Amino acid sequence: MFEEEIAEYAGSKYAVAVDNCTDALFLCCVYHKVSEVTIPKKTYLSVPQAIMAAGGNVFFDDIEWKGIYQLSPYPIYDAARRFTSEMYIKDSFMCLSFHPKKQLKLRKGGMILTDDKEAMEWLKKARHEGRSAIPYTMDNIKFMGWNMYMTPPDAAEGLWMMSGMAKENPDGKEDYTDLTMNDLFKQNK
Repeated sequence: MFEEEIAEYAGSKYAVAVDNCTDALFLCCVYHKVSEVTIPKKTYLSVPQAIMAAGGNVFFDDIEWKGIYQLSPYPIYDAARRFTSEMYIKDSFMCLSFHPKKQLKLRKGGMILTDDKEAMEWLKKARHEGRSAIPYTMDNIKFMGWNMYMTPPDAAEGLWMMSGMAKENPDGKEDYTDLTMNDLFKQNK
């Protein structure tokens, strides 16, 4: 129900709840089999780490952004700082963050917005150890997945919070440091 509520609010066909935005980005990167990805050099630390963990190479650019940016050239968007009605970009994979510092103030959570049914079905299995919505003892697991699902209590709290969500919310703000100054990312400038 929470996924349906978020999809309707944001304007996408589907929404896939996960435990945080970093894992949402990781799953989208795995799904798209990313290779070379360009992102702003000033963003949250876990974004390039999610790309790298998914097998991609990160390249940083001096891109100014507000609320949302693309993991170029892929149709994946980091929208951790944006949550407002009708925000969905057609044919994309938008990754949201729910956290006390964000517009939807859950303890922790994330969501992937998409209009791609096949991708939605893959993402739902991938977030839950590669299994269907049945007990794993009854399932035929066909691919490796991860333990990245949102817990039912967090989803229930999010659904309750959506009843008071404004239609328009300002983008969140945060000053990010230049990640190319870190040894881990220096080779990716």
